[in-house]
Amino acid sequence: MKTGAAKYITLPLAFTCLLAVALLLAWLNIGAVLLWIVLVPMGAILAVRGVRFLVKHALWRLRNRLILTYVFIAVVPIVLILALAAVGTWMIVGQIAVYLVTSKLERHALLLEDPAHFLAESSASDLSARVDQVVKTLRSQAPGLELIVSDGNAAGGETAARYPANNDLDLPGDTLANYTGYVEKNGRVFCFASARSGSRRAVLVEPMNAGLLMQLEPGIGRLNVNTVSALTSKVNLGEVAGAVPPAYNFLDFETPWGGRIPTLRWQQPELSGTALLVLQTRPSAVFEALFSGKMDDAQGTLTLFLVTTGLLLLVEVLSLVVGVSLARSITQSVAGLYAGTTNIAKGNFAWRIPVKGQDQLAALGNSFNKMTAQLEESLSVAKEKERLQSELKIASEVQEQLFPGKAPKLNTIELLGSCQPARMVSGDYFDYIRLPDGNLALAIGDVAGKGISAALLMASIQSILRTLLASGLANDGGADAGFSTAHAVEQLNRQLYENTAPSKYATFFFGVYEESTRMLKYTNAGHLPPLLFKAEGSKELEATGTVVGLFPSVRYEERHIEIAPGDVLMAFTDGITEAENSYGEEFGAERLAEIVKRSHDATVEQLVARIFEAVALWSHAPEQADDMTLLIARGI
Repeated sequence: MKTGAAKYITLPLAFTCLLAVALLLAWLNIGAVLLWIVLVPMGAILAVRGVRFLVKHALWRLRNRLILTYVFIAVVPIVLILALAAVGTWMIVGQIAVYLVTSKLERHALLLEDPAHFLAESSASDLSARVDQVVKTLRSQAPGLELIVSDGNAAGGETAARYPANNDLDLPGDTLANYTGYVEKNGRVFCFASARSGSRRAVLVEPMNAGLLMQLEPGIGRLNVNTVSALTSKVNLGEVAGAVPPAYNFLDFETPWGGRIPTLRWQQPELSGTALLVLQTRPSAVFEALFSGKMDDAQGTLTLFLVTTGLLLLVEVLSLVVGVSLARSITQSVAGLYAGTTNIAKGNFAWRIPVKGQDQLAALGNSFNKMTAQLEESLSVAKEKERLQSELKIASEVQEQLFPGKAPKLNTIELLGSCQPARMVSGDYFDYIRLPDGNLALAIGDVAGKGISAALLMASIQSILRTLLASGLANDGGADAGFSTAHAVEQLNRQLYENTAPSKYATFFFGVYEESTRMLKYTNAGHLPPLLFKAEGSKELEATGTVVGLFPSVRYEERHIEIAPGDVLMAFTDGITEAENSYGEEFGAERLAEIVKRSHDATVEQLVARIFEAVALWSHAPEQADDMTLLIARGI
């Protein structure tokens, strides 16, 4: 115990001491890089341990979990909403401020367009007067105005007029002959207007310097326009104009934002570029610009927002108090349930939970008390069910031993039988028995019903049949007479009728194969007609009498067929042909016959596997509806 406590005390204490030393060294301006390298992993380990401790101990109690849930449901969304409001305000204020400035810039560029056309359309005699008129008109609105008027093209034209007289403007390429917008020259951005009339061109520009930016939107904040060199990617910082206005209150935070100004290059007008408008402003400055200086209204709106926020926080605190109170009432009931389940786990079924009130938690306590009274009875029922399941498993294993194992080897036929029960035990039956004279007896049957009763009747049929064959009672007329399948089935019918309930019966197909003649003598007692496939077609072995076990005395017929090389005899139960798909369609004998026809070169093992697979794909059901049994003999 001391070792565990020391683990959780020593590390935090060491971390705290080292952190204090590191902070002291930082205050004294003494480098302590190695100390911080040690502190970072120690802090990470403590953080992981803290989370594990919180999950294992603090959050083990339902009350703490509910309180934390209330915090996530109520407090966290409000914090996120406030954060979203702050981010949204920052984005909107910045975007609106940039829009106000860029829209004034667009109007300022358009201000130069008409004078450019006015000068381009002037004659030589009145050009000087028109230049003076334009300068006089734009002096107050565009104090940084520069212009050039030229006759001819840019390459060889003669300059007709300049303002100021010493400006160094040259004519840009023909791409900018009739263009109004923004151009970039030598890292500076200009408002630009150019017009052509015949061979005369007039170009008016004004640099985006501090003077121009100041008069665009006075009081909006600090502005500057930067450009980026296409060759060196160097940022050319423009002149800074204005200043960030003072804050009205703590919510009037400084808002940085930026916008793009599309430009063309003076030297290469076919190439476009982008100038960056950088702006530092405040929400109050944007409100003042939007509301024409009526900040009193905006201040009132902000005050109302603060009052509303305070009320919301008060409601949040009250909600938290109510939530904790409700959590306590809930956790008391949960604690009672926990105590009850602990006692039930110890076998104390007499334990009862104290119930208070009339709410749903009280109903839950009453339900728990009723459950404890019924639990012992349920446990006894479960034990009985487990015992029955165990007995069914044993019955299934016993029945599996009743089915014949390896098929006997014959020179003229290969033989295989297989059964897939729908439940743990099956009511289907198949058998092949080697007789003393070397012949082979074949049998397949389907007992009415399912489950244990059908499996018991199936075992009775097998026992009676094997007894008849072993004792010679299946011979027609006595031990010295010839073997008769009809007589054997009659004997089986009589004994089943005498030893089973009246409602119990089975369909039964019985045959004896003589290897010397390849002949099969058979009797079909109400069973589904087996199919004999020959090269020229298939044949059904129709019933030669009714089911066994239902009537005391029944006469059956015996018939003969030949199983030639390549012939296939297939006997089956209705679990195969009556398997239904999702539309209620049965698999049918026709599909069964089609599989046999497509598998003429397959072994009997492959043929059985293909048939069961085809039926499973057809029904596509999670649980088998009926027992499925196949008995196949192929002539070789």
